[in-house]
Amino acid sequence: MKRGVGSWIVIGAFALSGVWHLISPTSFLWLMPPWLPLSLELVYLSGVAELLAVAGLLMRHRLAPLFTVLVLLAIWPANWWFAIDSVTSQDATTALIAWLRLPLQIPLIWWAWTSPIKPNPHATTTLGGHE
Repeated sequence: MKRGVGSWIVIGAFALSGVWHLISPTSFLWLMPPWLPLSLELVYLSGVAELLAVAGLLMRHRLAPLFTVLVLLAIWPANWWFAIDSVTSQDATTALIAWLRLPLQIPLIWWAWTSPIKPNPHATTTLGGHE
């Protein structure tokens, strides 16, 4: 199965974001909800998770689409917090970007889920439309 544009978008976005999380983790701290403990460690962890997702998607590992979706769902609450928190800021552009990011995660989740995987020669049925 050929990899679609959406799958490449997820791979590219996660690769860039994952590397950036690791080389400049403090640049993500302002996005973290203040009620989360170990914010810096969570930034590193999310960067590693994104890079693991990239590797899995590139290798077409059978669990990579599910793992990538779970990573996207795990970071979605932080994006919601940032969007809600941005309403009180004086910067309308930041608030607009924060709110526009939220619906963009829906196609990312779909593209991750439908990323191609290696066929399982022992499977008799498919999951999520994967072959």
